[in-house]
Amino acid sequence: MSRWFVKELASITGVSVQTLHHYDHIGLLKPSEYSSKGYRIYNQADLIKLQQIIALKFFGFELKQIKNLLSGKVSLLEHLLAQASFLDAKAQALLETSNALKKVINEASASSALPWKSIINLIEVYRMTEKLENSWVKDILSPEELKQYVQFEAGLKDRFSPSEKEAFHKDWSSLVAEIKNRLQEDPTSKPSMELAGRVMKVINNLYGDEHANLRHIIWEKGFKRGLADKGHLMSPETVKWLDEALFAYYSERIYSLLKDLGYETIDDKWQALMKEMFANNKNLELEAVQKILANKNISKSAKDWLKKTYKI
Repeated sequence: MSRWFVKELASITGVSVQTLHHYDHIGLLKPSEYSSKGYRIYNQADLIKLQQIIALKFFGFELKQIKNLLSGKVSLLEHLLAQASFLDAKAQALLETSNALKKVINEASASSALPWKSIINLIEVYRMTEKLENSWVKDILSPEELKQYVQFEAGLKDRFSPSEKEAFHKDWSSLVAEIKNRLQEDPTSKPSMELAGRVMKVINNLYGDEHANLRHIIWEKGFKRGLADKGHLMSPETVKWLDEALFAYYSERIYSLLKDLGYETIDDKWQALMKEMFANNKNLELEAVQKILANKNISKSAKDWLKKTYKI
C-alpha cells in the first residue's frame, strides 16, 4: 500500500503542508499513522479523503460543513442538492449583475456620464450575493427566493436611515427580552397576544408588502426549524412561545372579523389580513380556511361567505 509523508502528499495533491497540518489540527484529516520520530504518514485512504475534501471545497462548502458531511452525521446528498441550488442562485445573480452593468455602460456611452448611483447599487447587490455563501438563508430558500432575498437586503440601505436601523435593532432586542420574561406565561393570554401583535408590526415594517413572502418563509423554515443564526437573538424556547402567541393573535383577529358579517362588508379587511398572514400563498390560505370551516363555533353565515369567497 502506498504511503506518504506530509511533504510528499502536499507535492502530489497541490495542498500545502501548512493546510494539511491545519486539517490534522481541526480533526478534518488526521494521518493514519506516525513514524517513530513523530512524522505524519498518510495512506491511500487518507489520499481519497483529501480528494473528497478538495472536491467539497470546490463546491463552496466550509471546512466545518465538510467535516460533518464526511463523518456521515448528515445527509451528503441533501447538502449537495442544497449547495447546487445555492450555486445556481449565485450564478444567476452574477449573470443578472453582469447584464445590468452592461446596461449601465451603454447608458454611459450615450450620455458620456457614469451613473454612479446605479453602479454603487450594483456593487451592493454583488456584495450581498457573496455574503450568501456563508449565510444560513441559502439552506432554506430556493434559487428564486434567494434572488429576492438579495434584493431585500440591498434595498434596506435605501429604505432605512442609520438611525432607523438602530431603532429597529433596539426595538427587536427589547421585544425578544420581553418574550423571554414571559416564557412562563400563557402565550394565548391577552397580554401575550398584544406582544405578538407588536412583534408583527415591527417585522412587517422591516419586510414591507413587497417581501412579505420572504418573511413567512424565513419564519417557517428558518426560525421554527432552528436554522436561523444567533444574530436574531431568538432561542428555540422564545420561537416556540412566540409562534403560539402569534397563532392566538391571528386566530382572534380572524374570528373577530368573521363576527362582523351582516353589519359591514369585510372583503377588503379579510384580504389584507390573509396577505399579512400568508403573503399571497394561496395554498396556506386555503388550508387555514378549511380549518375555519371545520370549527363548530363559526356561524353558518360566516361559513357560507367563506365558501362563496373561495369557491368551495
